Amino acid sequence: MASNNPDQGGNKTTPRQMALALFEDMFDLGLPVSEASREIGYQRNNFFTEIVNLGLPARRFLDAAYFIVAQEPQPLNQFDVELNYFKWLMRYDSRNLKHLRTIADEAQNAKIRVTNTPSDREPNEDDLWVQVQLLGLVAFHRGRISFDVHPSLVPHIRDPRKSHWLSLRISTAFTRSLARSIYDNVLPSVPVGRTEWIPLDVMRTWPGKMGANAAIFKYFKRDWLEPAVKEINEVSDIDLSYETRTESTSSKKIDRIRFILKRKDTADAVMASLADASVIYKALKDEFNLSSKQFAEISDNRATWTDERIQQAIEYTRFRLHRGQVKKSPSGYLMQALRDNWKMSEAERTMVDVQTRLLTADAEQQAAKDDLRSSVLQSIASRDEESRARINEEAERGIEHYKSSDPKGRKEYVRGWVASRAGKLMLRRLKLDPADVSEDDFLTNTELGWYLGQFVYARLNGSRAAT
Repeated sequence: MASNNPDQGGNKTTPRQMALALFEDMFDLGLPVSEASREIGYQRNNFFTEIVNLGLPARRFLDAAYFIVAQEPQPLNQFDVELNYFKWLMRYDSRNLKHLRTIADEAQNAKIRVTNTPSDREPNEDDLWVQVQLLGLVAFHRGRISFDVHPSLVPHIRDPRKSHWLSLRISTAFTRSLARSIYDNVLPSVPVGRTEWIPLDVMRTWPGKMGANAAIFKYFKRDWLEPAVKEINEVSDIDLSYETRTESTSSKKIDRIRFILKRKDTADAVMASLADASVIYKALKDEFNLSSKQFAEISDNRATWTDERIQQAIEYTRFRLHRGQVKKSPSGYLMQALRDNWKMSEAERTMVDVQTRLLTADAEQQAAKDDLRSSVLQSIASRDEESRARINEEAERGIEHYKSSDPKGRKEYVRGWVASRAGKLMLRRLKLDPADVSEDDFLTNTELGWYLGQFVYARLNGSRAAT
């Protein structure tokens, strides 16, 4: 079983390692993160969608910083990476460091606020109110960037409970600040299919500064809202539309908006919800051939169906398949394993490990036998080659001696070979009459010359041995 599961018995590539590898591959080619062939992102806490008054570059700056925080195996007091890598993660193509500092300054000014004070009354001393900067220290030095995040935020970044998958490949593709801020705010509502009614005045605060005409709905719709919706539908993993309404039936002023959402039935939508698309997506698509509906279910349940849970379901289904316990649809069995959180027990893992070791030992023994047999055959072949080379050399020496002999000596050698048992057999095979064979035939016929050379060499060595 282990041989059929590439993730068993080896170190799994982490999202951080994969992102660094993609950066190294793409940076020299000048390709942005939005064109990555693999997914880069992290599980983002839902309350980070409530950031307001933040422009598009600053949002990208925070995305890159939080991605780095999320991938660290242990929480750190300060995070430090190569500046080019950070710029690539946030899709910042400019070399204008002064502008980048301005973006960092805007990101540092962004805050997250939590309160239980209802919007329709003034706060009192018993109410909860917490506000913290989303980013602390930021430093650029010698081609690197260092930054820190308030310790109270780090656990929410690294191990969020209510969360959604944020794809840097998708989020960096946005060019409109309102499109990006709408996308951020609606992501947690995708599984439900729609948002709550949102006051337009609240939505206008999402992207930061907007023109004066944004306060007038027809201009806001024409110049900001419609272009933003179009871009979301073009570059993201969701299809989005909206509805509007007035505050009351007696008013004509549109002041509420609600977004209708649907996850796209595309590979991009699936990859957007899978942190390790290079391994997990390939298994789900190629090995189990999941349908668009099944992929959509996985995407909608990413808050609880983590990479680890999906991998456990894949491993469990493979195990049952190899034991012949899946009778109908492997993809359906896998989805049931996901829904019910089925996974292999420690006893089953031990059994598989034992079976794997036994199979490995058998394979190693067979490989050793094959190597020994191959070595013996090679030795035999080598000896045969050496023997052929020696015999050919002897024949050449014999024919050279024949050529250098006087006419009487050559006649003696020819007469002796023709009268020998080997000569008679050879002439019979070649269908030659001994009386018709001349001395010249041995010099022009390679085969006759070879056998005569062997005969002469044998007689010559016999004579030397006798003396």
